[in-house]
Amino acid sequence: MSYKFDFSAVFDNFNELLLGCLATLAMSIAGMILALAIAVLAVIGLRLRPRWFKYPVGGFVEVVRNTPFLIQIFFIYFGLPAIGIRFPPDVAAVIALSINGGAYAIEIIRAGVEAVPRLQIEAGQALGLHPLQIFRGIVLRPALCVVYPALTSQFIFLMLTSSIVSSIAARELTHAAAVLEGITFRSFEVYSVVTVLYGIMAILLSICFSLLFRYRISYPTR
Repeated sequence: MSYKFDFSAVFDNFNELLLGCLATLAMSIAGMILALAIAVLAVIGLRLRPRWFKYPVGGFVEVVRNTPFLIQIFFIYFGLPAIGIRFPPDVAAVIALSINGGAYAIEIIRAGVEAVPRLQIEAGQALGLHPLQIFRGIVLRPALCVVYPALTSQFIFLMLTSSIVSSIAARELTHAAAVLEGITFRSFEVYSVVTVLYGIMAILLSICFSLLFRYRISYPTR
């Protein structure tokens, strides 16, 4: 094999990859927050609204979960301009991530909510609490504790999925890697380093989620 490995060109431009990491994390965290908001609002609607509300929510979940993420982001970025709705690449990426993550988070949180014993809800009703107070304090918090590992795993997967948004030139790590590879022609070196960077980001997110669970979710704040 005559190929000579040379990582110097990659590390000479390492700051571009670090900026890509920061953009990936910012984009992914924004998508996670919006996805969680979508999921919680949808589950509240399923619990407190009329029965017909389950049909639009169910349709949303089925459409998103049964279509490729690449098609979803193409629809938002390339399809919506046909009806006059245009987004910059980075904004389209965050919207696509939040919609995709929200659909999966709805099912995860709904499963946790349904696992909460009925007796707890009846106890809240006996105390005269408002349905929203019951849902927030008696149903949602225990449900989040139950599904937290699955939910955070899905959010880490969402961060890894963000690499696909480079297809619309959203400025994140994979896009930065593609630009650097086009300049240096060092595909193996560039994508080896990028693989390590994605692994580091996934581990950091996992640690942050563990700390959040320990200090903010599993233990009520006063």
